[in-house]
Amino acid sequence: MFRKSRYHAPPGFFAAEASGLAWLAVPDGVPVASVHAVGDDFVELTPLVSVAPTPSAAEEFGRRLAVTHDAGADAFGVPPEGYHGPGWIGDAPLNYGHHQRWGAFYAAERIQPYQAIVEKTATVPAETIAGLDRLCERLDAGHWDDTAPPARLHGDLWNGNLLFTADGATLIDPAAHGGHRLTDLAMLALFGAPHLDRILDAYAEASAVLPDGWRDLLPLHQLHPLLVHSVLFGAGYGAQLALVVRRLVG
Repeated sequence: MFRKSRYHAPPGFFAAEASGLAWLAVPDGVPVASVHAVGDDFVELTPLVSVAPTPSAAEEFGRRLAVTHDAGADAFGVPPEGYHGPGWIGDAPLNYGHHQRWGAFYAAERIQPYQAIVEKTATVPAETIAGLDRLCERLDAGHWDDTAPPARLHGDLWNGNLLFTADGATLIDPAAHGGHRLTDLAMLALFGAPHLDRILDAYAEASAVLPDGWRDLLPLHQLHPLLVHSVLFGAGYGAQLALVVRRLVG
């Protein structure tokens, strides 16, 4: 077994991971790492051996990710079914909630909590904070809402949490919750993924609910991970955050 452990892990740190993996394990969706045991300061998983990703494996992942997302969630912001503890994305807290509209959820649970931290620590410029205020007003007003139902998200789908094995792609280390399917795609695009265009094209072919012009909306969904990285790693991500905010709200 592969054992991940951490002394003095925050409450729910490994339980959230184990619950997220179980929730994401849906028929015909993307395979997930198998959990064998979980405790307050550890989780035991089946070891995975990575291989070089191929274009065909990337396309298969894109199609399966659409299936995982379509398994759905009760609302935007909900945790994995049956999990009642705190949420985490990396070492940062992740709010849950129960919202019927994506824009209201994204503003209240994803933008504003981290905006408050970076504003207090002066991690990003004041004009970026003002831009985030305007953006949240538009989110609350439903400016970017669409008719797609809440998706079952991995929530932290950067390249390091996507392992290609001899059996195809496998998901690890989720920050699982109900959200917008573009959030996972945006994370893949933000930090890079092997054969990204193949993944996105295959996903788009498999999904019936992507909004029009969805590729142009990816930067909106990248704001949250950029804020999280600004909180965890400092002002180095502030310039990238500022650029996206200016692009979205001027």
